[in-house]
Amino acid sequence: MNDNISENGNLSEDSEFPEVKSLRQLIDIATGVTSLRETPQEESGLAERLPYPFLALVGQPDLKLALLLALINPFIGGVLLVGPRGTGKTTAVRSLVDLLPVIERSACYYGCTPEDIESGGMDAVCPDCAKKYAEDLPLTKKDKARLVELPLNSTIDDVIGGVDERTRVSQGIRLKRGLLAQADQNILYIDEVNLLNQEIIDSILDAAAQGSFSVRRGPISATYRSRFTLIGSMNPEEGILRPQIMDRFGLRVLVRGLSQSADRLEVYRRVSSYQKNPNVLISKYSRDTAMARREIQTARDMLPEVVISDKVAQIGIRLTQKLGIDSLRAEVTLFEASRAYAAADGRKEVIKDDLARIAPMALRLRKSQFIASYFQDQKIEEELISRKIVPLKGRN
Repeated sequence: MNDNISENGNLSEDSEFPEVKSLRQLIDIATGVTSLRETPQEESGLAERLPYPFLALVGQPDLKLALLLALINPFIGGVLLVGPRGTGKTTAVRSLVDLLPVIERSACYYGCTPEDIESGGMDAVCPDCAKKYAEDLPLTKKDKARLVELPLNSTIDDVIGGVDERTRVSQGIRLKRGLLAQADQNILYIDEVNLLNQEIIDSILDAAAQGSFSVRRGPISATYRSRFTLIGSMNPEEGILRPQIMDRFGLRVLVRGLSQSADRLEVYRRVSSYQKNPNVLISKYSRDTAMARREIQTARDMLPEVVISDKVAQIGIRLTQKLGIDSLRAEVTLFEASRAYAAADGRKEVIKDDLARIAPMALRLRKSQFIASYFQDQKIEEELISRKIVPLKGRN
């Protein structure tokens, strides 16, 4: 253990921040920074939209790890946070704003990219982008990813888009983009995802499966890209989540209340500081937040080089088989999250310990008792059919 870290994992107020060798170590250290109970507080005046610092979250290692892995590797399939009210699920997701990575985003209103031309030729992009491509001009620009929230009271037109009423009279019928189009290459967060209405859930499922969706309103239609990382939170007391959308979440985290009284007291002190003046708490973690953002970007850039050997992969496959999990998305999530975990630790190869750390989050809530019973009943029927067929064999 570093000499500057006390026995409870906190840094002394007068110590230098210790050398950090990986994102994992940074999170472990920064979330133990002592509270601001000795810092003079001033009223902050008018409210500002300032997210609670991610590194100020106390405890909840699985929650924090799952969210960070989703930032590093979008192919994990997103994160579902399951737990009672008041355990910090929504706060944790919104605190990701200051950690979001930089991505390549289309500079075109229609979302044209070089990949469109590579797969479909010049006709696959708008005339302006075709001209830019021919002149060797970039079709994309670097931009910070965003957090897009889907309110529970959203209508289907809010989600997929609809007629832009502001331009109907002056410019004729035009479509406006919905939240799913705005979520392209971003984080789509749905609080109380289990309470969404059926029509909206179906739209999200279609967009998540295809990476795009189409909108038709009268004589006009449009197709939008919608490649997003889906993060949802829910309180199981308020209702279950349909299996179809449950299967779309890669990592599943059970968020329980903090069990240690010292941790609960520390939460109170930090929240109190944030409510009195959010800028004080944010500034306390600003350097650590900037360091974490760089580490996430580094891990994200390294990810294409991270491999998982057949030997290690077979360990994961045997585990899912022993658990009786049918969905192939289980292995996809387990392996992709393990690759992100290795990248966060600065390694280019997944090891067995990575699988062990990720497996609970990747494999829980995947085994269906209904399907197991259904297949068992079908097995009995199949055996009966087979016995009746045997006497028929060889007859003319």
